[in-house]
Amino acid sequence: MSRLARRAGMMTGAALISLAGVLPARADTLREALVQAYQTNPTLEAARSGQRGVDENVAIARAAGLPSASVSGTYTEFVVTSRTSFTAPERLLTGQGDVSIPIYSGGSVKNRVKAAKIRVGAGQADLRASESQLFANVVAAYMDVIRGEALVGLNRKNVAVLEVNLQATRDRFEIGDVTRTDVAQSQSRLALAQSNVLSAEATLAAARETYIQLVGKAPESLAPPPPLPGLPDDAREAVMVALDNNPALISARESSRAAEKDIDVAGAGRLPTLALFGRGSYSNYLDTLGGVGSSAVPQTDRQAQIGAQVSIPLFQGGLPAAQRRQAQAQASAALEQEIAAERDVIAQVRSAFTAYRAALDLIESSQVAVDASELSLEGVRAENSVGNRTILDILDAEQEYLNAQTDLVTAQRNSYVAGFTLLAAMGRAEARDLNLEGGILYDPQVNYKRVHDKIFDWESDPAPVARSTRTVDTPVQDGDILER
Repeated sequence: MSRLARRAGMMTGAALISLAGVLPARADTLREALVQAYQTNPTLEAARSGQRGVDENVAIARAAGLPSASVSGTYTEFVVTSRTSFTAPERLLTGQGDVSIPIYSGGSVKNRVKAAKIRVGAGQADLRASESQLFANVVAAYMDVIRGEALVGLNRKNVAVLEVNLQATRDRFEIGDVTRTDVAQSQSRLALAQSNVLSAEATLAAARETYIQLVGKAPESLAPPPPLPGLPDDAREAVMVALDNNPALISARESSRAAEKDIDVAGAGRLPTLALFGRGSYSNYLDTLGGVGSSAVPQTDRQAQIGAQVSIPLFQGGLPAAQRRQAQAQASAALEQEIAAERDVIAQVRSAFTAYRAALDLIESSQVAVDASELSLEGVRAENSVGNRTILDILDAEQEYLNAQTDLVTAQRNSYVAGFTLLAAMGRAEARDLNLEGGILYDPQVNYKRVHDKIFDWESDPAPVARSTRTVDTPVQDGDILER
């Protein structure tokens, strides 16, 4: 484990110990939330279905290079025939069969299949990115609920303290120890604190609804998350890992390779093609050919041909050249998009690393601020009891203590989310990286192997059925928390 990871683990555990202490013995864990989202989230299920559609492009591209066969039949009634024709039939039944076997297509089929296979790899990388983004969103929602509950608890405790302060101030006003101004100041701070409780409760309710949207169930008591594994010690190390593993960058690279194959596909339109063919037909006049004495005329006819067909393009109005130039321009765009993706990954990793390290430092400073403001509050109260401090000084000290606690809780949340975002940008925040084993891992390669070489025209999959869960039956969330 890296030095930064050890530091993060110790700080996360210490920072969240107060939250862990108020949780019941059984609580939902972050792993359970990730598993639930992995199995039931509609966005991820849609991405998987979309990738299964991409898999079929290989079979579609290969079909153009395989033999094709067809049969047709026609029944004809000759309602009006020529007056000068004494042998015209009254009806005709014909059947025809055709077989075509492509031999050479200028490389278009071969390169189209290669491009399709490469795009399958790009699609699988996009699926990894969708999975990673979902997990990052779930982690953020999970930590938002934990933070929201903590902030509601802190603000409620602050209200309780200010209510006691107000009552004490009123009692002292009755005996002339303080002025009406002191009472008004206490009332004002209490009203503001009560408003802050309402705001914190609304924020918590929104966080819970987001959690339901992503995970598919309402959050209950959430356990503190485990330490994040595999965090790098410096930004350079993180960038090097990301350049090899970030799924969005891998997808951009694969898309660029596929675009190069598209150039060869477009260029094949200028080359000769060769195919073998076979054709057979059968005609039956149903004893109506020849009129009188038709028994002497054959009533059936059979024909069969086999051969080879060569097509050599000579002039197509510039179409293949335009298509090849278009493919070249699109390949050029793909190369630029690859570089853009690389820039994005580098910026994401560096920003996430900086944010994570800053959040760890902020946890340390916020903890110092909490300890100092708590000590300061105790001192101000003691000094007020002997007349050296005013009621306003106490109110200010209490507000500073609340602000420091709020900053600490927020820093805890930001640290964990930034750390997970960093892992996601490095390509290390997918199901295979988060110990979500146990038969639940989705392997897109399984479907690709199943369908890439299928050639039977009548083979299909079962009718589509939604796999994700609905949330219409989940209760409307509020900002309430269990009293501990």
